[in-house]
Amino acid sequence: MPNARVLRDIKARNGVKVNEIARRAYLYVARNQTLPPQVRYQAQLQLNTFGKYTRPSTVKNRCTESGRGRGVMSEFGLCRYQFRLKALAGELPGVKKASW
Repeated sequence: MPNARVLRDIKARNGVKVNEIARRAYLYVARNQTLPPQVRYQAQLQLNTFGKYTRPSTVKNRCTESGRGRGVMSEFGLCRYQFRLKALAGELPGVKKASW
């Protein structure tokens, strides 16, 4: 069972994915200096109506097992400790302990 942090991150990722095109369009209009100020202002108001979890900055790489936010290996979605446990248990295909 994933913890609350992982669930929040999944929710944020889905929100960003669903609203990405609309947010980018409004952001482009709001930052375009050649457009009249009233149009830019309306675009900014539309941006402000989007929810908290539609911003790309709310997405954070987290360990899918423990919810840890640091030391996450993005290829596996695991923090270093969980990666080590799973690798030693042989649960990660193609990963084995180095010896030379």
